[in-house]
Order: sequence, then structure tokens, then C-alpha cells
Amino acid sequence: MVWAVLALPALAADRLGMNEPRALWQQLAGLGVLAVAVALARRRPLAAFALGAGLGLAAAPALFSVSYGPALATFALLLGLRAPRAHAAVAGLTGTGVLGAARIALTWADPVPEALVLTGTLLFGCVLPWLAGRYWRQSRALAEAGWLRAARLEDGQRHAEERARLRERARIAQDMHDSLGHELSLLALRAAALQVAPGLADGHRAAAADLRAAAADATDHLHRIIGVLREDDEPAPLAPAGESLDELVARAAESGLPVRWEDGHPAAPAPEPGGPAGRLLHRTLREALTNAARHAPGAPVVVAVTGRASGTTVTVTNGAATGPGAPSAGGTGLLGLRAAVTSAGGGFEAGPHGKGFRVRAYVPAQRTGARAPAPTAPTAPTAPFTRARRRVALGLGAAAGAGLVLVGAAFGWYAYTETHAVLAPSAYAPLRPGTPYGDLAAVLPDREAHDPPTDRAPAPPAGTDCHYYRASGELLVSVDHFRLCFDGRNRLAAKDVVPGAGRTGEAPGTRAAREETAR
Repeated sequence: MVWAVLALPALAADRLGMNEPRALWQQLAGLGVLAVAVALARRRPLAAFALGAGLGLAAAPALFSVSYGPALATFALLLGLRAPRAHAAVAGLTGTGVLGAARIALTWADPVPEALVLTGTLLFGCVLPWLAGRYWRQSRALAEAGWLRAARLEDGQRHAEERARLRERARIAQDMHDSLGHELSLLALRAAALQVAPGLADGHRAAAADLRAAAADATDHLHRIIGVLREDDEPAPLAPAGESLDELVARAAESGLPVRWEDGHPAAPAPEPGGPAGRLLHRTLREALTNAARHAPGAPVVVAVTGRASGTTVTVTNGAATGPGAPSAGGTGLLGLRAAVTSAGGGFEAGPHGKGFRVRAYVPAQRTGARAPAPTAPTAPTAPFTRARRRVALGLGAAAGAGLVLVGAAFGWYAYTETHAVLAPSAYAPLRPGTPYGDLAAVLPDREAHDPPTDRAPAPPAGTDCHYYRASGELLVSVDHFRLCFDGRNRLAAKDVVPGAGRTGEAPGTRAAREETAR
């Protein structure tokens, strides 16, 4: 089908007389070469283009022909679409231009118009289709890469969602650990207080001791279970707290924990419990009181809260253990607190203090109206084929601009050569046979007609050299021509008027010149 489409212009041009007459074997040979080029176009696009260019150069030195011009542009398009690299294609285009210029130099006397036609054919019939093919190829590669990137982004989104679910589960587990651990610690404190209460029967005292031990064991089991779910490399989530710091300390004191506010320093105003800073302070104080109850039973606990414009500092200090029972094993609660406080821009300290332990956390104040910076997606680097696509687009624009300049230059040269090859009828009429060429040189134009109508002119006298000149300066139409033939002694031997193509008679000016010559 492709061969039939490309062969149709060649057959139509020959039948309609749009080409110079060719022998039948030449037409069949051209169709055969087209068939071979079409067969090679898929796997050997450069060879197919070379065959198409060879046909064009064989038909016309300037490469342009109605018969093989569409085939040449098609093979150039396929060359850009199917050739992975540009070096071979550039070499093929350059070679075609060099061969065409060499053939024009060896064949035509006036190479400038043919060189312009060759350049225009190379530009519009070869380079622009080739660039269009490369642009098409890179557009398809870009689309495929886009779909691949979209698939990868979807996979990444699914992984991110799965990780977010896991993080949320870990956050819920940590919240359960903090809340239930604190309540179980207070329960153990109440059992310990009941155990040492005076006047209690031995059986009840043993039951209270068992209750305290069971609460401590439940706290340790809860810690181990939650520790499996929590990720150490992530900041511990903030558990929402509905109570204030005063209420938290009061509830711990009611449960039997020997906790008090620092002497002379009543509870300073803390941030709102519902805000991020208030939730973080609440969680810090709760974790510190829970650790004091678990690891230092019976030790006195002192709480101090210092509020400033820049932030709030909470300090929890406990002494050495004095109550019954062995301290439970340590966990990762303080590590989670450190990560949470530092991620909020604060400072955290925890370590031995005298004979006991101290926890101090500074939480910066939340600015009114301040928002956390929204995460921005990383900008993907420009793909190499995207830059190549931009270069091809720039090449197409540059080629189109150069083509417009070339067309303008070609038309300007055409107008110059045609208007400077005009012999006015008033100058033609006085010419007499036998006049030496030197005497006629002053009235003759600077140039001769570029494409003389030799097929319509009568047979010239034997042994003469004929020159053709245009009878008018009209452009883009067929005009009458004057033919002057000179003999071997360079004298005017004959003068004739050749009518323009499609005219039945001479133009008024040339008819008057002929009548003047006859008189």
C-alpha cells in the first residue's frame, strides 16, 4: 500500500506531462527502486532515503521532481522516526546535498537558480520531514516514559499509604501504652498504699500485694507488646489530652503518688491542653510521673512548670525509691519523648539527679496563625529526551525560518534574472541581420533567458549560435521570447520571435516589433 501511494505521483506526472519525457524502461526502473526502498524503510531507513534521493537526483539535478518528491519526503520522515541516532542521517542529508551540487556544477551553465531549488528541496523535502520524524519519535518516547513514571508514582503512593497506615497503628498503640500504662501505674500505687495501711488483715494485705504485682506485670506486658509495633526511628506521636497539668498532678496525688508542686513556685500558666504544645507538655508530665511510680516507688516527686513568651519548661524530679516492690524494667518512653520534643523545636533532658532522677522538657510556644510548612513534592529532573525534544522543536522553527528566508532569496533571484534578461520590442525591431555582435552589445540585456523555449522555437540556421531574451518583464507567466542567432563570424544571422506557451499569436509589443522589422 505504501508503495502504491508513493508510485502514484510518478505515474500521474508522466501521464500528465509534468516531467520531461522518459523512456518506458526508466519509468519501470523508478517504480522498482521505489519498491526496494519501501521494503527497506522499516529496518534500513537510511538506505531507503538514499534510494529515494538517488531517484530524485537522477530525475532532476536540483533534486526536485513531481514524480519522486513525495517519496523523498516520506523516506526522510521515516528516517527521523525510525533511526535511533542522528549522525548517520545528517551524513546522508549532507551527502545528498553534495551530490546534487556536483551534478548542477557539471550540468548547468547558470547554477544559481538550480542551487536555490536544491537548497529549498533539501530543506523542505528532507530536513523538515526528518526533524518532524524525530520529534514524533521523541514524543512517543516521552509519552511512554510518562506512563511509566505514572505507574511508578502510583506504586510509591501505595507504599506511602501502607506506611502511613502502619505509622497510624503505631501511634494508636503508643497512645494506648501511655494512657493505660499511666492508669496501671496509679493502680499499682493504690494497691501499695493499701498494702501498708494499718489495721489490715494479713489475708487482705497479701491480696493487695498480689494486686500491686499484677498491675506492675500488666504494665510490663503492655510495654513489651507495644514495643513490637513502635518504630524506633520515628518520633512518638502526641496523644491528645483532655485534662490540664494541674488535674494530672492532682489525680496522681489522689492515687497515692507523693507528688507536689515546687515550693514557692505555683503552677505557671501552661499552653492550652488542646494545642500541640499543651498536648506535648501533658504527655511529658504523664510519662515522667508514670516512670517515677514504676521505677522509684515511694520516692517523693517534685513538679515545676516555668512559662515564658518563647515557650514552657516542665521539670519532674524524683528521689530514691522508698516504697515496697522492685523497680520494673526500663523502656523506650523517654526516647519517644525526646524525639517528639526535638521534632517540635524544643529541648529535652533526662538523667540521674542526686539520688534520684530528673526529666526536663522545653516546648516552644505555638505562634498564632502559624502553619507548618506544607510538604512539597520533589521536582523531577528534566529527562534527557525532553531536552532533545526541545532541541528538535527549536530545529524545526529554525529550519522553517531559514526556509522562509530561502524562499524570499530564491524569488528575489528569480525576479532579478528574469527582469535583467528583457530585450524591449523597441530595441529588438531595429536589429538587422549582418550586424556584428559588438555593435549590438550596447542594446542587449545583461543576462540571457534562463529557461529558453527551445521546444517551441523554429529550427535555427545551420552553424549559428542562438541567444534567447525575454520580450517583457512579467513574472510567473509564460512570455514571448526573442531569439538572436549569430554565425561563425559573430554577425547576426537570424532573428525570430517565439510566442509564449499557450498563446496562439504574439503579444502586441512583439507584433509591432515584427511589423517594424518587416518595414
